[in-house]
Amino acid sequence: MKFLYHPDRKDISLPGVLYALGDPVRLEIVRLLATQGEQCCAGFDFAIAKSTMSNHFKILRESGVVLTHKEGTQHINRLRQEDLEALFPGLLDAVLNSAQPLLLYQQRSTVNIR
Repeated sequence: MKFLYHPDRKDISLPGVLYALGDPVRLEIVRLLATQGEQCCAGFDFAIAKSTMSNHFKILRESGVVLTHKEGTQHINRLRQEDLEALFPGLLDAVLNSAQPLLLYQQRSTVNIR
């Protein structure tokens, strides 16, 4: 079984957290985890490659924003709200209150050509 790295609370840095939250896809993942609770990686049906999603979750996990554990073949993710609040009071709430939902889900768009 592959080891999933999670930093200790004392090793979570503000630049690392801000970097993780600075990407629109990762911010949307965090916003959904905050509003819907813990979810498996497959629960996010974004219109991007699985390998790209895996990289986004890795960045979120290794920066200390999410905690991931395995249940069978699923990776379940949840926010590390208590850790982030203890280290950076109000940061996550401020970021989430200003975040607008992104339209990243599988959609087919039609293009009108005249």
